Amino acid sequence: MEASLIFKIVAIGLLVMILLSLAAGMLFLVRDQGKSPRTRNALTVRIILSVALFLLLLIGYKAGWIRPHGVAPAPSADTGLTLDDQNQ
Repeated sequence: MEASLIFKIVAIGLLVMILLSLAAGMLFLVRDQGKSPRTRNALTVRIILSVALFLLLLIGYKAGWIRPHGVAPAPSADTGLTLDDQNQ
């Protein structure tokens, strides 16, 4: 397997784990009425996973495994226009 495919699988796995942790936090909040530390622990895990995903995305960008593709295309070298010129 190539690195970009492994990267994408790990990123999707982290997203799924973030959603599961969020659902667990909601379940614990409803079930325990916020009186046990399980809600706080589930949401702490979600924050840690979110930071890990963000760092993984930064590493993937720097390593060239992912490329940004925004709405505005990058300026071409032959036109000499900057992004500010294109937006006006």
